[in-house]
Amino acid sequence: MAVVGALNVSPESFHAGSVHTTGEDLLVAALAMVEAGAALIDVGARSTAPYLETGISDEAERERLVRAIDLLASKVPVPISADTTRPGPARAALDAGARIINDVSGLRDPEVAALVSDRRVGLILMASPEGVGVGPSRAPRGPDPDPDAGSTTLDPVGVVRDLLAGGLRRTRAAGIPDERVVLDPGIGFFRNEAVAWDEWDVRVLAGLGALGALGRPLCIGVSRKSFLGAITGRQRPDERLAGSLAATTIAVWNGAALIRAHDVAETLEVVRVAERIREASRAL
Repeated sequence: MAVVGALNVSPESFHAGSVHTTGEDLLVAALAMVEAGAALIDVGARSTAPYLETGISDEAERERLVRAIDLLASKVPVPISADTTRPGPARAALDAGARIINDVSGLRDPEVAALVSDRRVGLILMASPEGVGVGPSRAPRGPDPDPDAGSTTLDPVGVVRDLLAGGLRRTRAAGIPDERVVLDPGIGFFRNEAVAWDEWDVRVLAGLGALGALGRPLCIGVSRKSFLGAITGRQRPDERLAGSLAATTIAVWNGAALIRAHDVAETLEVVRVAERIREASRAL
């Protein structure tokens, strides 16, 4: 298992502790993550939190990404991932030295799909309702449940599985080999479903094993997210480390291959302990 260090150059991001907007601060933070054991650094220049008004222009996102990745790519000894859904910023990030695109929109933009294919780079493909990342005022609902049935009949794991399967169909149609694709079930992004958003995330984490049939590794991002605040009462992201580590343990136990986290050292310790106990349980 591996841990992905999450860094943001977007002041709008929900967790202020992950934001590093100056060059020296960003480099120090990235190198500290690598020293703590991060296998990959994921850089975001535009917040995609579905409950925040965080819209910025393509040009602003592109400039932020290029400035950050140009600095890190030559100085950080692990691959850099660009967290973007837009073709212009994605192309600029790859030109600057990024080797992976982290697309929270599920690769719905054909230009991004073609870019990933042509550049032969890695892809983190997230399950998401169509339109994710455009802000709460425009974020559409996900698949509607049967209006004659209770909300408990909506299966979050099934919805996520179908969305990821659809994303995989898009990757294959674009000529992206499966071995370059990692899947993300989109914890924190399903805010407008018939099932309460915190219950949605809990059910998906509990049912990660069912996503194994898709045949690709799973990347899980639970770090300091709001569903943890709903469970624990910790409303501030900087108070949610313990909850993040608990959720990480469950994700590891249920089959995650990568964990995207703001707190690399603490997360890696949890990952190593959880996977060791998981291995021992399988030998019983």
